[in-house]
Amino acid sequence: METYKIEKPDNKLGVLIVGLNGAVSTTFLAGIFAIRKNLARPVGSLTQLGKIRIGKRSDHNFPFIKDFVPFTAIEDLVFGGWDIRDENSLEAAKYARVLNDTDLNNVADELKSIKPMRGVFDHNFVKRLEGSYIKTGKNKYDLMMQLREDIQSFKKTNSLDRIVVIWAGSTETYIEQKEVHSTKENFISGMINNDPDISPSMLYAFASVAEGAAYVNGSPNLSVDISAIVDFANEMNVPVAGKDFKTGQTLIKTVIAPMLKMRLLGLNGWFSNNILGNRDGEVLDDPGSFKTKEESKLSVLNSILQPELYEELYSDYYHKVRINYYPPRGDNKEGWDNIDIFGWLGYPMELKINFLCRDSILAAPIMLDVILFADLALRSNMKGIQEWMSLFFKSPMHSENVVPEHDLFIQSMKLKNTLRKLMNETPITHLESNGVEHIVEENDCYE
Repeated sequence: METYKIEKPDNKLGVLIVGLNGAVSTTFLAGIFAIRKNLARPVGSLTQLGKIRIGKRSDHNFPFIKDFVPFTAIEDLVFGGWDIRDENSLEAAKYARVLNDTDLNNVADELKSIKPMRGVFDHNFVKRLEGSYIKTGKNKYDLMMQLREDIQSFKKTNSLDRIVVIWAGSTETYIEQKEVHSTKENFISGMINNDPDISPSMLYAFASVAEGAAYVNGSPNLSVDISAIVDFANEMNVPVAGKDFKTGQTLIKTVIAPMLKMRLLGLNGWFSNNILGNRDGEVLDDPGSFKTKEESKLSVLNSILQPELYEELYSDYYHKVRINYYPPRGDNKEGWDNIDIFGWLGYPMELKINFLCRDSILAAPIMLDVILFADLALRSNMKGIQEWMSLFFKSPMHSENVVPEHDLFIQSMKLKNTLRKLMNETPITHLESNGVEHIVEENDCYE
């Protein structure tokens, strides 16, 4: 079996967050500081609380993933980032109203110390927000170079040699890939000429890859997944991952839909409705931004159910997604799903789900996990799209001409088998007791 070598996380890891003052980011930061003080547990984090089986079932070997894989310690994360509002993270967390005063007061000094750099903002891409703390430049290339200088300065100031950049900013308006996104040369020319189809999130992604920083897209924006930046990431030996954190309603879909398919139960319709009152909900009240989120949410069912293969069960179902801005609810998102299914002899049945969740509470541990996994990929000399991280995303990035994998359980197996391979352990096939040799799918993102 081929062996792999992972560089040890001897030094601190820089984490630069786009949207540093958002509800998700400040909830994540407050949680990290509380965990460092032993005031909280990292509930919801696979890297911190998850376990992994090594060897045969009879070996009874189930270590914590964090004890099996050499992650950077939470204590060794150094935070910074960008925002379009000039306020420290404590002020921003109070505005978000996700956490209570007691939890914020426990980490007030730490949150106060984190202030953003000026962000790149284009009102054409996020129409419901106004940016008051933003960069200016002669063109988009100049803005991208300013972001590169920010990354360089952050590394130098904090004596860092590794950076992960993560987009936790707002959902941008919907755009499709065009010629300007096809090659690095076209993209650079487009930045110089202020092409209207180059968004702020693309500038962050390009700047990060150019600086050798791993990049994670937590939104549904067309961004790091354009051909120009994916090819650039491979050229620079930089790992990239995304997109759109899988937190609430879509998480439920990736659990229920595989169950329907496994039992070969038919689907007549799936209606999903959401109410959300935080700044994310306000942004999604704009039709352009909602279109971007809608495309991300709608893609899940078709990928899992494969109607082209199961025509009589899934070729004619109705799927509708709605997101409604409702300020009184704040960050406490509520999702309703009405699922009309049919079974033996075509008899109809219904499944109804009402998920009262906290958006930022679900997203915060995902931020921790994808940061640590992206850094692991960086230290393992992995490059390009990290499909094995698809577990965390609604619209997982994937190679061309490859069907994306949305099934939560298959995604989990793929992630854990990748970790086993990295640690030179045998991947788990669940066939060992049958005496059958099985070749596990190879991960092709190694140099």
